[in-house]
Amino acid sequence: MPDFAQHGPITTLHELGTVHPEQIEANLRAAVQRHPIGLLLPVTASDMRAEPFARIAQKLAAADYIDTTLVLLNRADSVEDYRECRRIVSQLGPRAHVLWTDGPRGAAAFAELTDAGFDVSQPGKGRAVWTAFGFLLADPRLKAFVLQDCDIVNYDNEMLVRLCLPMAHASVDFEFAKAYYARVTDRMHGRVVRLLMTPLLRAMIAVLGSDPFLVFLRSFRYPLSGEFAISATLARSNRIPCDWGLEVGVLAEVFRNTSPKRVCQVDLGRLYEHKHQPLDRSDPHSGLLKMGSQIIQSILRTLASRGQVLSQGHLMTLQAAFLRLAQDAVRQYHADAMMNSLEYDRHSEEQAIEAFAALIATAGQAVLDDPTGAAALPTWSRVMAALPDFPSRLRQIAEDDAAEFTGEPSP
Repeated sequence: MPDFAQHGPITTLHELGTVHPEQIEANLRAAVQRHPIGLLLPVTASDMRAEPFARIAQKLAAADYIDTTLVLLNRADSVEDYRECRRIVSQLGPRAHVLWTDGPRGAAAFAELTDAGFDVSQPGKGRAVWTAFGFLLADPRLKAFVLQDCDIVNYDNEMLVRLCLPMAHASVDFEFAKAYYARVTDRMHGRVVRLLMTPLLRAMIAVLGSDPFLVFLRSFRYPLSGEFAISATLARSNRIPCDWGLEVGVLAEVFRNTSPKRVCQVDLGRLYEHKHQPLDRSDPHSGLLKMGSQIIQSILRTLASRGQVLSQGHLMTLQAAFLRLAQDAVRQYHADAMMNSLEYDRHSEEQAIEAFAALIATAGQAVLDDPTGAAALPTWSRVMAALPDFPSRLRQIAEDDAAEFTGEPSP
């Protein structure tokens, strides 16, 4: 939908329907001659075997504007998982690599980091992204890295092109680009953004004031999107959270380490569909409620690190303000769904915001009890100061695994 609006301190790059995909691809091919880009694809064994990943790999075979592609295979226990991943990725040719974090060499690498005093013990997407950054940092030619989820049902390469171009084009100087899109099928998805993040940020600004970090977060149309691009310099200095606060934690580090003027969000120009997490109100320790709790804690801890004093009274007021704003949002979404002939279960949406409101008290208390929380993964600047050749060794691990487990040399 054409839209010129620029809100907040970051730049919004719209999809106005004025450029043909072949033209923007040609622009990117010219740009990456001077600014090569690396693509990282974190994938679990279960997602690797699902239909979207194979289709994404098939599409990426034509993405000749990507210099290096790294598939970070995690939560994969067997050699068969690794071999199947290599088989799927092989169609990308010599520019594609697979790094198996749960293999014997990957486990030994994490053990070495632990012995050196770095806590990398918690597996998950955060550690996978962090490890991929290290792998790509071994190549000084790469100027930016692009992260893309591997469960996108309706993926096409234009999504990737639009995210890469702001990081490669010589006429702009962005250090970070975040994708946004509409998550819609026959109904609205993206409940954590719609029913938690958006009203929560509005409530926080109302209760705690217009902290620049809150204004920064609120500027993003889809702050929890899994797709982003980051300069190699920023990837070296950013700390990565291990938990489901990954997306918010990354934005907090970007806010800390660069100017909002060098941050943009990119309209992918299409509806977006991938797998959906469950919301079970009886189990706050799984699914979307676990995600929501960790997001709330991440935001509150970032505010505390910026000198914001939080109290029990703040949490009670925040909970009340959130609930009213979220209820207003449900009314708005209901009307929007009606106008677009979408299914809309208003009762379940109201139940979801009540569950999210309850998280504010429990997550907030966790922050009051422990303002710093679990340590994030170390910056790669710090790791490379202690172990200068560790990124190169990650590349060697990928090569050695390929030689041993497939009988073929790694690209």
